[in-house]
Amino acid sequence: MRILQNHVDYINYKPIKKEIYLADEVKLENVRFEEIIVLFLTVENGDNKIIGENAIKDVKLFLDKQKVKKILIYPFAHLSRDLAKPRDALDILNHMEKFSKENGIETYRAPFGWNKSMEIKIKGHPLAETFKVYNNKMGEKVEQNALKSEEKLKSNWYILDNNGKLNDVNKFDFKNNSCENLKRFADYEISKSRNVHQIPAHITLMKKLEIADNESGSDSGNLKYMPKGRIIKNLLENWIGEKIANYGGMEVETPIMYDYDHPALKKYLERFPARQYIVNSSKKDYFMRFSACFGQFLMMANSNISYKNLPMKIYELAKYAFRLEKTGELAGLRRLRCFTMPDMHTLCSDLEMSKKEFINQFKLCMECMEEIEINNYETAIRFTENFWKENKEFIISLMKILGKPVLIEIWNTRFAYFDPKFEFNFVDYMGKAGALSTVQLDHENAERFGIKYIDKKNTIQKPYILHTSPSGAIERVMYAILENANINIQNKKPPSFPLWLSPTQVRLIPLSEKFEEYVEKIANEIENNKIRVDIDDRIESVQKRIRQSELEWIPFVIVIGEKEIESNNISLRERSTGKNSNIKLDILISKIKENIKNKPFRKLNLPRKLSNRPNFGL
Repeated sequence: MRILQNHVDYINYKPIKKEIYLADEVKLENVRFEEIIVLFLTVENGDNKIIGENAIKDVKLFLDKQKVKKILIYPFAHLSRDLAKPRDALDILNHMEKFSKENGIETYRAPFGWNKSMEIKIKGHPLAETFKVYNNKMGEKVEQNALKSEEKLKSNWYILDNNGKLNDVNKFDFKNNSCENLKRFADYEISKSRNVHQIPAHITLMKKLEIADNESGSDSGNLKYMPKGRIIKNLLENWIGEKIANYGGMEVETPIMYDYDHPALKKYLERFPARQYIVNSSKKDYFMRFSACFGQFLMMANSNISYKNLPMKIYELAKYAFRLEKTGELAGLRRLRCFTMPDMHTLCSDLEMSKKEFINQFKLCMECMEEIEINNYETAIRFTENFWKENKEFIISLMKILGKPVLIEIWNTRFAYFDPKFEFNFVDYMGKAGALSTVQLDHENAERFGIKYIDKKNTIQKPYILHTSPSGAIERVMYAILENANINIQNKKPPSFPLWLSPTQVRLIPLSEKFEEYVEKIANEIENNKIRVDIDDRIESVQKRIRQSELEWIPFVIVIGEKEIESNNISLRERSTGKNSNIKLDILISKIKENIKNKPFRKLNLPRKLSNRPNFGL
């Protein structure tokens, strides 16, 4: 959007001729304004109503300084070649006029879509003529209250040690407490620098392993997933869904976009530190959800809830969640603009129930980290000074459950709706941290959305709400697994996926074509036991095919030849140990099933034979 702003003694204009069919209906008469600010305004392709609102806010500041009371919005297409479509431009102009009036400005608008004659006298002071450009960033609201508050927030940083003592982070002896990784995490958090200056290891790995890649045909931070990546992602989605169902979460599904002007939603946007994607449909602005909060809260507000239902847990796998992260902060699977968020909200009757449920969900998150084999995570617990004073033992109890020191951030005031919150964070080889599991105690949104329950005395009460993602975003989990594998590489250990997430769990290598029928029989038996298996039937040497399995991190490789058929054994190579052995097939099957028990299964989504597969690598 481009605006030539003029402070004028007077302006006279007269509509002469319609230029487009959407032109306003007006009288063909002279119009005059005196002592007014004229905004010669061009709406450009991609502009939206938020951009228009920001322009009006700027104008209001100017009016207050110059002690002028009125403005004229004058459509003026000559400031740019990249014009918006007429209908879009008119919608934005109408919205700006309305928004300006709502903000107490005496506002007029010259007719849209007309040739006009004009006479104008501009004042002579230095600020009488100014030119402004308002850049569109895909609907990003320039600043939100929560983001501004977060930037201005005063934080004090501590380490809560095993004795329940708060230590100044600068005085804590990380080395003698065997907390070198916690030191790296603390440095990252306190610096608040999220920019990435070199390619993270997991980006190289996700491409090399044909898991995921950037999609050049989409916005930055939107990834594409090849078959191997899709099977890993799908297994994680199913796993966390089953985990939450077993915990008592009731699964729902809600929309991915919401009315920007909905009263409760708009207030919530101002309290959540995230930037939104804005889309326009049918003359209205909608924001793409960045969590499943909105739909779940609206659903809860329309529900009849008794104290007998509490704690009440609602869950959704928000497959498409959007946050308009800054370009310099985007980093493969660690920080995206479109991601998949397992999102559970729990209604609790009071603070005591909330704290009890918080502890239960803290333990649930610990289980999740164990099952994705991320054991070197670090914990941050964040809260206000008042919460610490009144709930010190509760915070200390979380550290004791964990059994190791944690990073503490104490705020001077609550900048968003939550107090307290915790996250489990994975720290990668470059010292960057990615938050995984989290639980947040929400003090505000029950009131904001009108969520209520009936207590024992048949009285309406407002509940507390816990926001929980037991695993964190699915993509962030994939990032942690790959970066954890990179740490193994740096330590000269074989990188791997957790066995239940390996796209191929067993690879069969026939010594020659004459053994393929037998190999197919073994493959069927393995697959019938819900184990993913494939066959490297390519015309390559055995050593080259084994080497390929190593590059793909295949956990178990079986070589089949004459000797194996005669002995009815298998020649097994186990990746985790590097050892070869001759065992019965059923022993291997039992071993794998024991390892992956209670985990979801999905069949291999690639051709079983490698000779039939395309190459998705770049």
